[in-house]
Amino acid sequence: MEKKRRHQWLIVYHWVVTILTLWSVVNLGLLLLKVGSYALEMGIANGLLVVFALDYFVRLMTTKNRKIFLIHAAFDLLGIIPMHPVFALFRLSRLVRIIRFHHLFWRLGISGKWTKAFHRFVYKTGFIYLFSISVAIIVVSAFLFSLTEKQSLANSLWWAITTATTVGYGDVTPQTAFGKIIAAILMVGGVGFIGLLTSTIVDFVNTRVAASEDTQQQDDMAELMGEIRSLTAKVDHLQTTVNRLSKQTKKRSTSKKSKQTAVKRSASPKPGNVAEKPQPTDN
Repeated sequence: MEKKRRHQWLIVYHWVVTILTLWSVVNLGLLLLKVGSYALEMGIANGLLVVFALDYFVRLMTTKNRKIFLIHAAFDLLGIIPMHPVFALFRLSRLVRIIRFHHLFWRLGISGKWTKAFHRFVYKTGFIYLFSISVAIIVVSAFLFSLTEKQSLANSLWWAITTATTVGYGDVTPQTAFGKIIAAILMVGGVGFIGLLTSTIVDFVNTRVAASEDTQQQDDMAELMGEIRSLTAKVDHLQTTVNRLSKQTKKRSTSKKSKQTAVKRSASPKPGNVAEKPQPTDN
């Protein structure tokens, strides 16, 4: 009974998280599109940020294995970064885990290769670690750049992303010595991790393509072997038929020869039954 009640409360909790997540994403869209009251939308964004931050730390404190939790909830941590409302998009990963927890993919008939490939790509390739470290470097650099260069968080984040990805538009540049040191660290660390991130994606795609080609070759080989077995069976059947017909032909030939021999023997006169010709007498 208690287990059932706990499951019911868990469903209610997941529904609340789902509603708040979707609300935060919709609120983000209104902020970016500049629809409605900016002050109200920012207040909602900050309030939701506090709620999700409390939820994250409560789950962190109550979990049995914090190491696994930190790995699986890496996107949740990114979703509570108070740098910019756009980080609320990372909260959508929570919905994916809730959907997987309740086996909704399986119920909708879309579970299988896609979900397994996604899980393999995110966790087994180390993508989640590289992505988290890359984002952390960018966010910390943007925060420090904002303090030293007296730039807004949005501009600092834009500068950090363009610098780490080697785009470098030049619209925002460091002017102070400390800002240049931050830029140098970001160039070395950020570019290195983003390069590893890119190579991880490329390796995964190449591995998937190679595995797909191997699977296709195995399927072609299996189909070819099936055709060979089918042809072998047909040849064996044909050989059996030929042997049977050959035996029947030999039997018929032997029977025919036997009949011809019997006819010849019956037609030739026996030596004892040959009539003696009358001898001519002298008158």
